[in-house]
Amino acid sequence: MKRLIISALTLLAAATGATAQESNVTTQRQYLSGHGCDDMVQWDFFCTGGNNSGKWTKIGVPSCWELQGFGTYQYGMKFYGKAFPDGIADEKGMYKYEFKLPKEWANHHIELVFEASMTDTEVKINKRKAGSKHMGAFYRITYDVTDRVFFGDKKNLLEVTVSKESENAGVNLSERRADYWNFGGIFRPVFIVCKPALNIERTAINATADGEFNAYVLLNHTIEGAKVKTTISDMNGRKVAENTTAVRKGSDHADVAFKVSNPKLWTAETPNRYKVDFALIDAKGKTLHIEKDKFGFRTVETRESDGLYINGKKVNIRGVNRHSFRPETGRTLSYEKNLEDVKLMKSMNMNAVRLSHYPADPEFYDICDSLGLYVMDELSGWHGHHETVNGQKLIREMVTRDVNHPSIIWWSNGNEKGWNTELDCEFHKWDVQKRPVLHPQGNFSGYETMHYRSYGESNEYMRKPEIWMPTEFLHALYDGGAGAGLHDYWEVMRQWPRCAGGFIWALVDEGVKRVDMGGMIDNVGNYGADGIVGPHHEKEGSYYTVKQVWSPVQVFMPEDFSGKLNVENRYNFLSLKGVKFDYSYIRFAQGKETAVKSGTVNGADIAADSKGQITVGAAPKDADALRVKATDQYGEEVFTWVFKLKDSDKLSAKAKAAGSRPQMQNGEVKAGRVTYTFNEKDGTLSGVKTAKGEYKFANGPKFFAYRRTDRSMDQFYNHDDKEAEKKKTTYSEYADQGKFDKLTATEGENDTLIVTATYKLGSLQKAEWHIAPDGGARLVYTYLFNGVVDLMGVKFDLPEGDVKHKEWLGNGPYRVWKNRIHGPQLGIWANDYNDPIPGESFDYPEFKGYFAGVQWMKLQTNAGTITLQPGNAEKDYVGVYQPRDGRDKLLYTLPETGISMMQVIPAVRNKVNTTDLNGPSAQPVWANGTYTGEVLLDFE
Repeated sequence: MKRLIISALTLLAAATGATAQESNVTTQRQYLSGHGCDDMVQWDFFCTGGNNSGKWTKIGVPSCWELQGFGTYQYGMKFYGKAFPDGIADEKGMYKYEFKLPKEWANHHIELVFEASMTDTEVKINKRKAGSKHMGAFYRITYDVTDRVFFGDKKNLLEVTVSKESENAGVNLSERRADYWNFGGIFRPVFIVCKPALNIERTAINATADGEFNAYVLLNHTIEGAKVKTTISDMNGRKVAENTTAVRKGSDHADVAFKVSNPKLWTAETPNRYKVDFALIDAKGKTLHIEKDKFGFRTVETRESDGLYINGKKVNIRGVNRHSFRPETGRTLSYEKNLEDVKLMKSMNMNAVRLSHYPADPEFYDICDSLGLYVMDELSGWHGHHETVNGQKLIREMVTRDVNHPSIIWWSNGNEKGWNTELDCEFHKWDVQKRPVLHPQGNFSGYETMHYRSYGESNEYMRKPEIWMPTEFLHALYDGGAGAGLHDYWEVMRQWPRCAGGFIWALVDEGVKRVDMGGMIDNVGNYGADGIVGPHHEKEGSYYTVKQVWSPVQVFMPEDFSGKLNVENRYNFLSLKGVKFDYSYIRFAQGKETAVKSGTVNGADIAADSKGQITVGAAPKDADALRVKATDQYGEEVFTWVFKLKDSDKLSAKAKAAGSRPQMQNGEVKAGRVTYTFNEKDGTLSGVKTAKGEYKFANGPKFFAYRRTDRSMDQFYNHDDKEAEKKKTTYSEYADQGKFDKLTATEGENDTLIVTATYKLGSLQKAEWHIAPDGGARLVYTYLFNGVVDLMGVKFDLPEGDVKHKEWLGNGPYRVWKNRIHGPQLGIWANDYNDPIPGESFDYPEFKGYFAGVQWMKLQTNAGTITLQPGNAEKDYVGVYQPRDGRDKLLYTLPETGISMMQVIPAVRNKVNTTDLNGPSAQPVWANGTYTGEVLLDFE
């Protein structure tokens, strides 16, 4: 054991850049637990209630005990607003662990540290109290145990009692009655810190864009004649600057101040960092203690009624709300898991994150510092707030731990009226940078942060004098929100000078793997299913919409394209010099994609917030599309666009030669090996047979048109209907009151037979079937409609149970909504049939939905393959059944439209706002006049 400890200390010294001599004076750390969820250490454990309770056993630390099979799973909202309700899960966990400390640590300052524990935490070390009970789940708990521990071969006994519920009403209302899971346990690491007896207790750095370096360096004891030597190095260890500051006589701190020439500045786009060593030196010149940290030079400035400025430049926030969460481990993460989250956000071209609704792991901030994200660090609070005395303690723990991270731009005093205004002044007591303190959903510090405003209301907020930066908007429940409406919101948000951007709710579905229920993923209905991605980061359609809309590099093809593309630089600081554009001219033929010409263009010197062009050369004659991939200076994909140049060749209907002109008898047409049967009573196709079998593609084309049921006939909310509010997620059909006229067969060109069904006195006017000798068919349909519609087109029945797979050339691989067109790109895509239930299963992309830009689609059925080739891929959509909502049907219950050709597809609402509150692209369509469409059909 002794050898292991000494080896660990040697490794720690190497990892921190300390020499063997330095390791005696640098801060040292010994973990009693694992570092995170990936390397838990087994402790003795006793749970007082719920699963696996009433006996001493083992548990991995750190962890949430529910995910280890103990206690009771519970979601906070069920007990909303009640500090001490009946029925709350209030089990306690008792922990024991024995450990040894190096004998070399004797006569040093020793601290026992819990990174976080839920919720009330009582600690004994060697049968003596380590300190007072801690109340608050997400904060670093530090006990001075210098006089309570043994060194060398004698073991130390650590005993911890953790109460899932707090005895403090404010803690329960802030942290345990919220719209997220309640967990219990020591869920972040536990470790021992060793410092020399005389040491630097903490530091607070303020390094600004002009090179001014200021630091408050607090000692744990006054030391006469002491000095603090400050050494700044770059991340490669090269010394940049040095300063020695005397500690004033009788004082316990040094105010370090000096200037560094021409530092590289920190922003989310340029995350330049520096190392700093603070050395405490006594009057004789002896180094007593060295404290190490990292920081960045940057200036955060809120200009009243103007905007947020970083280093003198106005920035626009593209942010998301993020919980610390994984299905298998709850709030217990690891460095790798935190890194995954930051990379996920960066991959969507986000530049900011709000930590909802509590401080995160220390590693998370370090990763945001190094990869570049602006961070809002939040005091726990969700409608309820912390009481003043305990809240003061929690803010100190939060700010003193996190203060030196350049990524932190704002502090947040709770969420949605979970603000104790008596605590507003507490943040700046510990933050020498005096960063803005916000009230999310409120108006404070010059920021109006109101949540979930409609599109129109958002425009009004942007006209007001405060900086508008909603800390939650476009709620991403199921497949609504997030990407749906984002383009509308973002175009106006980035245009208004007082809008500083905003934060989408939320990053991931907070679905827990229920070890007590066979491993099911539990989102508690619609409570936890709020993510842009699934609980294991499964990408939903909105992922790609956000990625495209928030791309800092935007590429557009001009109408008169001749080899040059228009490029817009939406970075705040970077030019496009570091961006690389890989391009390929593509041909789609016979169901395959072929690159006919490729190349790479280095980004032009297009400055931030400006426009220019890149040259990719003229398109080859046989190219159908141009693919352009932008890669940033770090080698990460920014986005990949595909621009259509022309329609690809139509798929050949049949390989065999054409035969004689088909004939119709008693509604039946035989063409080659295909037999079409028409219903002579209503003119619809009633069935198709080939040598492979009978296709149940039938009962069409039938016209359909629907409006959202709570609308009046004039589009607006139907105030005359007292039940309208209950109907906002359903759709009402406009019945086609027309009558079937006749079914005729005439000769057409190229030996085709034209079977025409005509109608009168209604919407559907005519359906013409141009049936070729080889069995292929071209359907031309005409309908008349005047009115407000959310869905409109023609449909066929095809039993879902008969369909196994689809492949298509069009935009994909994800479906679209009327207000979420961005994201999917032109290509050849395929997926097997699936029918995921939002919030419960996470098989993406979904098989069903509305698909844009489709030039052809193949549906593989039990009988064979049906190929559809729309006549106008630019205007028509292909509907493949109807998208499925969650069980509670909070977003929509869409009508059954089978396999359809649609001229109008629905928008999707989010959890908070109906579609007509979601921006221009979400509005219904006023249909007006005659519509004609066509589709080629082929049956294998």
